[in-house]
Amino acid sequence: MNIYIKSCSQISVQEPLCNKWFTKPIKYECPYVRALDPDYKHFINPIAARRMGLILKRAMATSLTAMKDSGIVMPDAIITATGLGCIENTEKFLSVLCEEGENCLQPTFFINSTHNTIGSYIAVNIKCYGYNNTHVHRGISFESALLDAFIKIKLGKIENALVGAHDEMTPSFFTLLDRVGFWKGGFAGETAVSMMLTKCGDIKIVGVEILYMPERQKIVDVVNKICSENDIAIDDIDLLVTGRNNNDENNMVYDDFENIFNMKDKSESYKNIFGESFTSSAYGVCYAYESLKRGISPLGKKVSKVLLYNHCENKEHSLILLTC
Repeated sequence: MNIYIKSCSQISVQEPLCNKWFTKPIKYECPYVRALDPDYKHFINPIAARRMGLILKRAMATSLTAMKDSGIVMPDAIITATGLGCIENTEKFLSVLCEEGENCLQPTFFINSTHNTIGSYIAVNIKCYGYNNTHVHRGISFESALLDAFIKIKLGKIENALVGAHDEMTPSFFTLLDRVGFWKGGFAGETAVSMMLTKCGDIKIVGVEILYMPERQKIVDVVNKICSENDIAIDDIDLLVTGRNNNDENNMVYDDFENIFNMKDKSESYKNIFGESFTSSAYGVCYAYESLKRGISPLGKKVSKVLLYNHCENKEHSLILLTC
């Protein structure tokens, strides 16, 4: 059984809810950029929006857009990925707790501070009573959610799934991470991506693999396995999309991968467009999805098969193969 991406929607540091980034990306030189938000009154009641954090508004907007573009009125499942959850509301709740004690706490901040608030909020608003799960696994949160949907559709448990990746980055949390040297290259951004996975469509997800601290040979074996199981020759892969940034230590892993499979001339990156976050690999899938739809990459390569390779601190590695 084949699994397809029927639609994909994003809010990022690029122009939101559209694909203008593909031909005219906004370039950033600063170390930290927050996402560009659309007018949410088209998606959310303004009265309700007053009580919502930005991450919830973005999740609703991208989810409703992905559903509309796919033509699916009600998904069978909502599967969410997040590395940080609703951190802005968490900060507000803890700040009030520190400044005013436990007597004047606002319950809204606490209710909307948990990681699974995002998936739950989408389900409540669209009245979806199906499978609902949230994956919080640092740099492979999105891949875990994608794999969850991939397996469930393959097993026939569901017909389709709304898969989302959502993270926000507040100024104070960026400063905290920057102080301990977390941002070693590129720029920090935020994530808001929703995609509809179905049994039919144009862009096929051939395989999803997640590895933890793999040896070099293990990565080679997994790539060979994904390709051989789907009768694809490694040399036939047109585009390699990686999480390359401006950090040499991070890029050494990708350099090694490119050299092993002789893909240096086929390699492109998405982080120079969308920035870094725990779930930024979802933008890598957006990059691959749009390239396959158009048959050409942003840098002009003809595309019919794309391999997405990511790692987080050289511990959590993931491979996603897509074709059209």
